[in-house]
Amino acid sequence: MTTPPTRTQAIEAAIASLDGAFFKALCEPPRVAVLKRVMQLGRADVTEIAAELPQERSVVSRHLQILLEAGIVRASKVGRQMFYEVDGPSIIQRLENILLHTKSIVPLCCPAKEE
Repeated sequence: MTTPPTRTQAIEAAIASLDGAFFKALCEPPRVAVLKRVMQLGRADVTEIAAELPQERSVVSRHLQILLEAGIVRASKVGRQMFYEVDGPSIIQRLENILLHTKSIVPLCCPAKEE
């Protein structure tokens, strides 16, 4: 039987989940535009992804690297080309963890209003 987390532990876990690479990767509109483009294309290389975007290919490549490090996209190499695609299972897992942490702190910091 596990003991429930203390208020401090629950809040620290929630803050860590909100302050991580996942949300930082999604906080810049140009990076979100890159993610949208990957979603539209499915599996694509940086040249295809950058083709319809206003940023230079090198900037798009840096955005893809941040999205990769955050677990939002995954990459696979074929020959000398790197192909990117959205990592749906990873995104779902990250969001479920955030929801779990948030649920654990609600009773400790921000309970529902009594009517």
